[in-house]
Amino acid sequence: MIRWARHDELAGLAEIELAADEMFAPLGIVFPPGTTMIEECDDPGQVIVAGDPPVGFAMLGRVDGLVHLEQLAVHPDHGRKGVGTRLLEAVCDAAAAVTTAVTLTTFRDVPWNAPWYARRGFAVLPRAEWGPELTALVERERALGIELAPRVVMHRTMRKDGEKHVGAHP
Repeated sequence: MIRWARHDELAGLAEIELAADEMFAPLGIVFPPGTTMIEECDDPGQVIVAGDPPVGFAMLGRVDGLVHLEQLAVHPDHGRKGVGTRLLEAVCDAAAAVTTAVTLTTFRDVPWNAPWYARRGFAVLPRAEWGPELTALVERERALGIELAPRVVMHRTMRKDGEKHVGAHP
């Protein structure tokens, strides 16, 4: 079940993010302490979850007027079952109701990052096309120490096709 988060679920989502982050360790990517993104969120209208209780989530924001996928995390115990794809499609459905594109930042060479998003319709967004907020976000990631391996900015253009959407929270 893909749905918007409830306020009482937000604190527990950090465990999912931390477990998902552990998948990067064998690649030599270890996130600095204090960079768990979901802990900063207090608005359930920014978070789409999978399951009840949640086994994965997508946290959305707005950057340069577009929906920005801040974080997508699925607990490894529930990985490779399509949960991430369903969450991503819910993000894109929600975005299509309010904007023309979704942006994100991700690791270029991690198989379940940039290549995974590319297979789902995302493309690398050249730096010359970044807006001022996206540029600042990338700089903030660098300052936090998240750029531990080459990263890219990606985007996916949304179609305004009149289909039903999860909602217009973002």
